[in-house]
Amino acid sequence: MQLHELLQKALKNVIFQRLFNRDRGKNQEITGAIYAAIVAAARQPHFYSDWDVPDTPLGRFEMMSIHMILVLRRLTKGGSAEKEIAQELTDKFFTEVDHSLRELGIGDVAVPKRIKKLAKMFYGRAASYGVALEAGDKAELATALARNVVPGQGDWPFGPQLAHYLEEAGRLLAAQSDSQLLAGNLEFPVAGAAGE
Repeated sequence: MQLHELLQKALKNVIFQRLFNRDRGKNQEITGAIYAAIVAAARQPHFYSDWDVPDTPLGRFEMMSIHMILVLRRLTKGGSAEKEIAQELTDKFFTEVDHSLRELGIGDVAVPKRIKKLAKMFYGRAASYGVALEAGDKAELATALARNVVPGQGDWPFGPQLAHYLEEAGRLLAAQSDSQLLAGNLEFPVAGAAGE
């Protein structure tokens, strides 16, 4: 299952959950553990204090997206259990985005439009980062990151460091066993560690 398909299903599931207050329930513990690991990785202070990622709702969305994309790429390369978790994780991510928008005071009428816009942004990032990661093109990855993480700021000096972090995170996730992932025991690099 491709990331685009996951995203389409997630958007439908978020709408159904909102309309019918439906909770899938399946694999909640695993999905919750994986999501918690993603949140912890995305909130590493180094991103915001040393690499100048904006500490704003959009900046935090960017860092969550980066980590979600890495994990979804890894899960979709696994078997049916991993792909099922990937779908539930995508659903959870967009449900949390929905909740965050509402907490920011976005009205019920505007939330679906914002979700669609953020989903389009997420899919675009998944595609551009994925192409660069597959090609091992760190320069292209750094350019794409700068364009998305700090839009309109031109030459962001921390793009190469974040690109290196993504490559390291991808390698680390690839080395983790399916059973480790399905237990919710994800490991991410420490941002700003030597070599970045």
